[in-house]
Amino acid sequence: MVMPRLLYYDVLGYLPDNRALLEKAFEVVSLPHPGHDAATLLAGLDACCAPLGFDFDAAKMDLAPRLRAIISNTTGVPHIDMAAAAERGIAVFSLRDEQEFLATITPTAEHAFGLMLALLRNTPWSFAAALEGEWKRFDFGAPAMLSRLSLGLVGMGRLGRLMSRYGSAFGMKVRFFDPYVETGADGAEKLANLSELAALSDVISIHAPANHETRHLIDSGVLAECRPGAVLINTARGELVDEVALLAALDEGRLAGAALDVLDGEYEPGFKAAEHALVAYARGHRNLLLTPHIGGSTEDAWFETQRHVIERAIAHFAAAG
Repeated sequence: MVMPRLLYYDVLGYLPDNRALLEKAFEVVSLPHPGHDAATLLAGLDACCAPLGFDFDAAKMDLAPRLRAIISNTTGVPHIDMAAAAERGIAVFSLRDEQEFLATITPTAEHAFGLMLALLRNTPWSFAAALEGEWKRFDFGAPAMLSRLSLGLVGMGRLGRLMSRYGSAFGMKVRFFDPYVETGADGAEKLANLSELAALSDVISIHAPANHETRHLIDSGVLAECRPGAVLINTARGELVDEVALLAALDEGRLAGAALDVLDGEYEPGFKAAEHALVAYARGHRNLLLTPHIGGSTEDAWFETQRHVIERAIAHFAAAG
């Protein structure tokens, strides 16, 4: 039996057991990343992986007339032309709409809550001071107990609901804005708009998808409504925040702090974190905490999300015969 031919990209970093599963079910061809694609190779593919940051558009699909499946272990698919895939009868196996499975995947919400704690408690900067031999607790006081603070959630989907439960467990007053959801988790109060959420929240945490409607959802207008001492957490996508407005709000003290796991442009080819304006600002300030998109980075989450889309793709080819 001839195995279907699949193109895998090393930039995906699949775990060894998942690579082995691919190689058991497919004839696997590997390239470093889609920048190395060649028309002759694409022409012979039955399946292809699709890493974020590289467009899988109609033109690429047309170079692969045998293509029957695209595999992407991502919750969003902004890099895949879904309409073009549907028109060509190409199945897309991603994590989008896999709600039952995703309900078991919790690390991004955990990281968001951890970032909030680290920012409010000055953990990175007090640790750095301790390494320098300083042992001065009064230099690193938090603004208040969590139980005295309010948490405002932008989005009440899977991750927003988890974050809501975490906040409630710590005694925080939880509110949310989501135009597509009427009822929050654990009694969270729904507000009418983002401006109202900003005005009433000590902590604003973003849990919305990235699309044309949400680009720069958090802009200068929303940031201007933030109450004094408010902080912003973003573990969603960098493009949801107007970073120029964010830098100005941090620099001018209109926002007390921010903790970001994502940056706008991070998936663009040639992205250099060292040259990003927010990274440069963080080097010299104690009110911006950055992590390199590690929200979903636990070994079990990596394994299970990769395995989930691989198994669905294998089942698709098995059913087709």
